[in-house]
Amino acid sequence: MTKRRTWIAIGVIAILGIAFDAGSPGLAAGELPSRLTDQEFWRLMTESSEPSGYFRSDNLTSNELLFQEVIPDLLTRTKRDGVYLGVGPEQNFTYIAAVRPALAIIFDIRRGNLLLQLMYKALFELARDRTEFVSMLFAKPRPSGVSTGSNVAELFAAYAPVAASETLQRQTLTAIEDRLIKGHHMPLTAEDVHGIEYVYDAFYHNGFAVRFSPTYAELMVATDHAGVARSYLASEANFMIMKELEAKNLVVPVVGDFGGPKAIRTMAAYLKAHGSTVSAFYLSNVEQYLYQDSKWTAFCQNVASLPLDASSTFIRSSSGSRWGRGFGFVSSLGTMQSEVRQCR
Repeated sequence: MTKRRTWIAIGVIAILGIAFDAGSPGLAAGELPSRLTDQEFWRLMTESSEPSGYFRSDNLTSNELLFQEVIPDLLTRTKRDGVYLGVGPEQNFTYIAAVRPALAIIFDIRRGNLLLQLMYKALFELARDRTEFVSMLFAKPRPSGVSTGSNVAELFAAYAPVAASETLQRQTLTAIEDRLIKGHHMPLTAEDVHGIEYVYDAFYHNGFAVRFSPTYAELMVATDHAGVARSYLASEANFMIMKELEAKNLVVPVVGDFGGPKAIRTMAAYLKAHGSTVSAFYLSNVEQYLYQDSKWTAFCQNVASLPLDASSTFIRSSSGSRWGRGFGFVSSLGTMQSEVRQCR
């Protein structure tokens, strides 16, 4: 073989090696796995993450009361068994339960959100049903008169007068940490453990008013514009979709700036290596901060690197009102492929 051919061969091998490594932390290339091992979950989470950044608040719960309004339209646009991308806390669970992806990735610039998501992961796995989940999340003893057949309004009405229990709080926090560290063998640092305790204590001490308005109960009993309850706690079926994904390590939190150099692009390479396509990307109102920080073009280029098709859909929020239902954040949808085409 000539020297030129040798260098070409080495270059091809190097390129293939880089693409394989970037696209597949801990996994062979091929179709998207139906389950991630604990080691694969940890590697995908940590190797895709960027250093933690700053946001002006902890943002432990959503403030988007009307976020379910777009779900009927979202279901007509997207395909099941794709990949869901999102940002922030629990509103992602409602969109995930609606879209039914094969894999969900939740980005956030704050490491605190990753720890919040790990807390939720443990609770989804530990709770047998919605009633037990709410009991554990808020450290409230399970009330009588609720069952798997109770609707979400009945569920939260039953829990409203129940006082939080310090004993249940200690038991649940221990169970969360044991599930993550002993059950999933996550090498969490002392700072990580303290962060999870901080998050859980906010739910314990504040109850449904983790955010004063809207409260957690208000978010969960909200409906779409036709009055259909679609939150992840609206039905046992919705809850079980999340529980199953979490049990299979298929909801992966990632620390990342939407306009950063690593998180979205690393995940794009991983998804391409596994022959998958983004079904939906929930942005909340992050774009306004990207514009303010002159990062929107970088974000657009990051999104353009993702595997998209004509059904891939942005879900975004902005201030306003809709259908006479008052003021607040209003959700809307956009076609990802066409919106970022100019950024390729």
